[in-house]
Amino acid sequence: MRTYLDFEKTVAELEGKVAELRNVAADGPSVSLDEEVAKLEKKALEALKTIYANLTPWQKTQVARHPARPHFSDYISKLIEDFTPLAGDRRFAEDCAIIGGFGRFRGQSIMVIGHEKGSDTESRLKHNFGMARPEGYRKAMRLMEMADKFSIPVLTLIDTAGAYPGIGAEERGQSEAIARSTECCLRLRVPLLSVVIGEGGSGGAVAIASANKVLMLEHSIYTVASPEAASSILWRDASKAEDAANSMRITAEDLKGFGVIDEIIPEPVGGAHRDPVQTIVSTGNAIEAALQGLSAMSREEILQDRRRKFLDLGQSL
Repeated sequence: MRTYLDFEKTVAELEGKVAELRNVAADGPSVSLDEEVAKLEKKALEALKTIYANLTPWQKTQVARHPARPHFSDYISKLIEDFTPLAGDRRFAEDCAIIGGFGRFRGQSIMVIGHEKGSDTESRLKHNFGMARPEGYRKAMRLMEMADKFSIPVLTLIDTAGAYPGIGAEERGQSEAIARSTECCLRLRVPLLSVVIGEGGSGGAVAIASANKVLMLEHSIYTVASPEAASSILWRDASKAEDAANSMRITAEDLKGFGVIDEIIPEPVGGAHRDPVQTIVSTGNAIEAALQGLSAMSREEILQDRRRKFLDLGQSL
């Protein structure tokens, strides 16, 4: 059963009629409804193209959060061979909101780290909806430093509403862990590539996304705070989240214009959730091209390239 978003009602109705006609045709083999089905499918596709060509930032936020959108584990299973997860921060505990380990990407050794939201109730609880605690960021630091030691590139996949704001996380130094993880990203002397595959929320995203190159899927978002949080802060009213989203410049197009990200990865018509396989292939191709562009640099050049990227942010505004 496909999950439709609020603004996809027209498409839902058309595709519902297609399904009904197919059921009728299946029950009565003598009745041919192929022509009518084809017309409705074409109409549904055109409606989908029109809708997705004119998405508002709030609608893009909904697409970025779609439950069927491919998650970290989906990218790992399709793109990374011999993935070996490494657990624990060697200080407190394992945090399943962030997963990381070594693997091979198209023949090249790589360290992959990313947020995992989970795809059903059980896995979402296990991974805390992709909201990491301090031990998650300290684990990420441990793995990035290990990759740096062995001169292995680092790839991070970003998909989080933000770092976990619970009392325990704050007691164990959440803000310090985020700051240290961001610092770790900035001092690596190996290529660091980040891809925002869904939500890129606040310091919880930046902590593992301060990279040489930052890529974003077309309908993902990257923001200093979730629209709901920004609405609560600005108007003390979470119901104004749509207004906040439409004002915050959180889309890939806006961020590419500001120089915050480097490349937008196109999604299939209707979003990544409509064709996860094609989305993952396109993302893999973009990752490969970006890594090739960084491969000729020396360790010192990699460091300076990243330093320049962040020092230059905002200079042209």
